[in-house]
Amino acid sequence: MSDLKTQPPAPAGSNLLFLREEEIRAAQDLLFFAYRDFTNAADVILDELGLGRAHHRALHFIGRNPGIPVTDLLAILRITKQSLARVLGALVAQGYVAQTQGRADRRQRLLTLTTTGEALERRLFERQRERVVAAYRDAGPQAVEGFRRVMRGIMDEAARSYTERAELPRPRLTRSA
Repeated sequence: MSDLKTQPPAPAGSNLLFLREEEIRAAQDLLFFAYRDFTNAADVILDELGLGRAHHRALHFIGRNPGIPVTDLLAILRITKQSLARVLGALVAQGYVAQTQGRADRRQRLLTLTTTGEALERRLFERQRERVVAAYRDAGPQAVEGFRRVMRGIMDEAARSYTERAELPRPRLTRSA
């Protein structure tokens, strides 16, 4: 009898039992529960401030893309202009987001986080970061890469393209003395 511990792992896709309907439903359960618990980490803070998940998503993507045009944010969030107007109205009124006119097109509105908005986005990130770091540490690097591949596979092409651009190294800004 051979020792299973010395056997190399089977190549991906060699055992297609993970494609059965029950396995797919189990994966769906995992996604729903992970989403619930991941978002709940930030929901507590958002509730205190009278904000919701749509506000959080806007803060996240504005923070990741300082100076983002409203039209680009609409494309990322896939919500109506009316919904985004409500979300941005609250974030601007509470001092979390600043809007400026575009230089080339004055009708364009560019969004950035204020110092207060950056602090809130960081606070929300830290709450969710704890969960992700713990899960990544527990799973290990190969599982993390597998997770990333699965998540990208679930996303549409526009989301995959965005995440690939977002992962590019960004130049470090240095302050002159």
